[in-house]
Amino acid sequence: MDKKSQIVLVLGIAITIILYFILDIYLAGIVFVLVITLFMSLQIMRDSTYLPDVVASLADDAKSIILKNSGNSTALHIHVALVPMNAEYDVPSLAVDESHTCPLVSMIEEVKVVVTFENEKKDAFSRTYALSALGNEFDPLKPMIPIFKWK
Repeated sequence: MDKKSQIVLVLGIAITIILYFILDIYLAGIVFVLVITLFMSLQIMRDSTYLPDVVASLADDAKSIILKNSGNSTALHIHVALVPMNAEYDVPSLAVDESHTCPLVSMIEEVKVVVTFENEKKDAFSRTYALSALGNEFDPLKPMIPIFKWK
């Protein structure tokens, strides 16, 4: 447990005990719930550090692959494999919110992109993307059962 979490927990419990004995049990309960919520938020934030997320997409002209790091840490040793094209290339690193464009020899209609990368702690990650020039991309707002004429 880091210093911030320990300070929040100790001060919160101390304030809760003081409020319990001096003022009101209900106010102490409210403060206790708020302190536990703040403590859990700090723990969740600590667990979500050093997580790069490299996303591959196809350019509008279908002549290049665009890699973007949308995570919260630098992605290192990025290896990209284009499955049906038998092509591979490496990118040394991508900082947070940085993108890299890899030009291709010709236009492609469909390709499967396998991206492997590491974070600063040498943890390995792998992502697979099926890209198409015809626009069959993932839409997070698409309902599972489109009953009301989606789009």
